[in-house]
Amino acid sequence: MKIEEIKSKTEIELAFELDKMKKELFELRFKARTAGSESPARIRVLRRAIARVLTIQGERARSAQQPAKK
Repeated sequence: MKIEEIKSKTEIELAFELDKMKKELFELRFKARTAGSESPARIRVLRRAIARVLTIQGERARSAQQPAKK
């Protein structure tokens, strides 16, 4: 997921995507430990996508808290 895609989504959509990605990451980690993963690079991709979403959510939260500058 590209940063432009993330910025264009609403908070509800971001929360849904984040939840979906976290579940997929859990399943991939579980498979990697038990039976071996088919694509270990997907774990890294998911971790980075989750970090991007969390970064954008944090930026939005901080900008909402700051008072308007004159």
